[in-house]
Amino acid sequence: MPFPDLRQKRLLLALGALSMVSAGGLSGCYYGDSCDDERTCLSPPKSLCDGPPATAPALDMCGVFVSELLGDDNNPGTKHAPVKTLQHAVGLAAHGRGNSEVPTRRVYACGDTFKETITLPSGVDLWGGRLCDGGELSYEWSVVGPDQFTTIAPPGGIPLRVIEGKDATSTSTIFGVRVLAAEASAMDHKSSIAMILSQGAKANVVSSEIVARNGKDGEPGEDASRERATDGVEGNDGASACAADAAVGALPVVTVCDGGTESTSGYGGDGGLDAGGDGAPGQPEPAENPQGFGAAGRGAGSEVCSAGSDGADGASAGRAGGAVGEGYLTFDGWIGVRGEDGKKGGVGQGGGGGGGSKSRGPMVACPVGRPQSGAAGGSGGSGGCGGKGGWGGGYGGASIAIVALEDSELELNATKVVAGKGGKGGVGGTGQPGGVGRPGGQGGVGYDGISGVTWKACDGGSGGFGGRGGDAGGGLGGAAVGIAYVVPNLAIRPGTTIEVGGASEGGDGGNAAPGDDVGRGGIGPSGQLYRFGAANEPPR
Repeated sequence: MPFPDLRQKRLLLALGALSMVSAGGLSGCYYGDSCDDERTCLSPPKSLCDGPPATAPALDMCGVFVSELLGDDNNPGTKHAPVKTLQHAVGLAAHGRGNSEVPTRRVYACGDTFKETITLPSGVDLWGGRLCDGGELSYEWSVVGPDQFTTIAPPGGIPLRVIEGKDATSTSTIFGVRVLAAEASAMDHKSSIAMILSQGAKANVVSSEIVARNGKDGEPGEDASRERATDGVEGNDGASACAADAAVGALPVVTVCDGGTESTSGYGGDGGLDAGGDGAPGQPEPAENPQGFGAAGRGAGSEVCSAGSDGADGASAGRAGGAVGEGYLTFDGWIGVRGEDGKKGGVGQGGGGGGGSKSRGPMVACPVGRPQSGAAGGSGGSGGCGGKGGWGGGYGGASIAIVALEDSELELNATKVVAGKGGKGGVGGTGQPGGVGRPGGQGGVGYDGISGVTWKACDGGSGGFGGRGGDAGGGLGGAAVGIAYVVPNLAIRPGTTIEVGGASEGGDGGNAAPGDDVGRGGIGPSGQLYRFGAANEPPR
């Protein structure tokens, strides 16, 4: 009968076609044995490269192979000729081995330790933990137990960084990998951060470990100079009586401090015939001055002159505030907050100028033929400069296992996440002592005759001492966080654990005694999960 023979030929042709298709998929149709059967179709199965990492076959067509012990970066990255470095393998997987080869988008890594930092584009898988005995890569058990993780443990830098790939919808699967951040390996040289997802990056971490070590303590703030600030200048002496036609009061003196701040003493009062001139007040005069600091001396009239008053001491700056806030997430990890710098001490006020004297009245006048003016007052001394403030204590180093920036997506499956303790904030620096105020000048000497003297002119007041510079505040304690993120694009699946060390104290304020909390920095942010604000860049 011709019809069964025809159907038989159709079946053989269909099976022959099926046997010639690639491993990427099988499909085809054949006719059944019955005359009533039209045909039976086979839907294409998944690619041989598909499947869970633990069971999918590791084929050259599916990925690039890397072995730190057996590989060479001059190799093509096949199973029997693996490359040596993970980053080179990632590049071949993302762009192809050459000769117009389609990118495999996957890396198969032996259970070795790679001391390098890795940048992984989203959409490129990293399947680690392969047993590489005899050149074979599989997930079979060895004679001593299960396969080891592929360990990424560079001496410095962020061990694993996932960035946005060319296809914004693609996700990287990271399987069988242990990421270990060294202490003080981040950009600030004191934080330990194991993994960062940059903006827009997507990753699914499966059966892996992400581990950050303890952060280092923050550096202490720099102390201001222990030598006192610039001292004042002694005032000028006034001219003596009967020595000049016009006995002009002594000129003031000036102390010029850092930043252009000045302390200026008062002029001495002029010497006169019937009355002496008043001195001038010292500067800068306090906003409120009921005590009359730096006041000018009065010139002689019916009474003798008066001396200029001493200038006010500059105000000492108090201790600055300790660091507050949570810090900021950035492309390089976490940036904490330093303690506030100490403020500069106030400049001492210049002393007031002494009043001038006179040469006529109840006194014996200057001899005939000599100048007739009375003695001139001395100028005040200028005040000392204020001390500089100390510098704020540095923030403690962070211990953060995973940083997930804005628009990133992270899924964790059966993965262990470990963060240690953040470092303690640094102590604030101490302030500088203020400069010494100097004495005012002496008033001019009166004429000493046989039968009497003119009145002596009066002295200028001393300049005030400069205020002590303020002590600085302590730095913020370092963050101790399992997963630090900006927006909640986060899924934690069964089998995932998160371990975090304790919270970290802020640094003490400069010059603080035990138990003195003024100026102490805040405790760093901590928790298994910690959400930072959307404005995740520090202010400039």
